[in-house]
Amino acid sequence: MQLPDWELVHHGEVAQLQRVYSFRNFVQGQAFTNRVAELAEAEGHHPAILLEFGKVTVRWWTHKIQGLHRNDFIMAARTDGIYQV
Repeated sequence: MQLPDWELVHHGEVAQLQRVYSFRNFVQGQAFTNRVAELAEAEGHHPAILLEFGKVTVRWWTHKIQGLHRNDFIMAARTDGIYQV
C-alpha cells in the first residue's frame, strides 16, 4: 500500500504512521478532525489527533501490539480519503 504523504515516526519505541494535514483555518481542521473521529469510532480503532490552527496531525498505530498492523495502513488511507472530500 502506497502512502506517500505519511511518515514513519517513533514515540518511545512504538512505531506509528503520521501525517500533517493543512487547512485554511481552525474550523476546517475541526470538521476534518470530527470526520476522522467518526471513522475511528465506527471501526473501533482510534488514532492520536492534534488539532491546531491551520493543521491537524494524525498518528495511527495499534495500541494492543504497541506497533503497526496492516489495519493502521488501511486507516491511514481512509483518512486520506476523508481529506480529499
